[in-house]
Amino acid sequence: MGEPAWDDMVTVGRIARTHGIRGQVIVNPETDFPGARFQPGARMYRLRDGVPQAIAITVVRFHQGRPIIGIEGVDSMTAAEALAGQELRVPSDSLQALPESTFYRHDLVGCVVRTVDGREVGIVARVEGPFAGGWLAVESASGEVLIPLAAEICVRITPAAREIVVDPPEGLLGLNA
Repeated sequence: MGEPAWDDMVTVGRIARTHGIRGQVIVNPETDFPGARFQPGARMYRLRDGVPQAIAITVVRFHQGRPIIGIEGVDSMTAAEALAGQELRVPSDSLQALPESTFYRHDLVGCVVRTVDGREVGIVARVEGPFAGGWLAVESASGEVLIPLAAEICVRITPAAREIVVDPPEGLLGLNA
């Protein structure tokens, strides 16, 4: 059957660095559900020599909101060091359905951001921070613009139409220019 295609998967974290001498690593989560996603027995993928490789999580604990995980077959600091910087992904069909008016980060990346009066701001390059209290990093003609991901500013989010309509407070869009 083979592994899923890398581009058909969703990033849920990035390995930051090793932790201890037993091969565990600290992960910077890129999911709003790290407690549910990072569990013993969970299966994820990393890219190895350009090919998705399945990995299994053996142990998990959290420190300051970040998971510290053990990976099956990685049992030394040297083996863990080789994983630093790697993305951890899951197949997009393994994502749970979200409540109305909530979105996965990957659904927002690539959306066109427009003001309520129709002026195009730019394209969402990434979503940073926790979903509640985070922000959209938007690539605009004048550089990157950071827009708080708040209901009073992001007044309409329509991932299916690849569009986000914002009603920014005065000065917000020029603040980043």
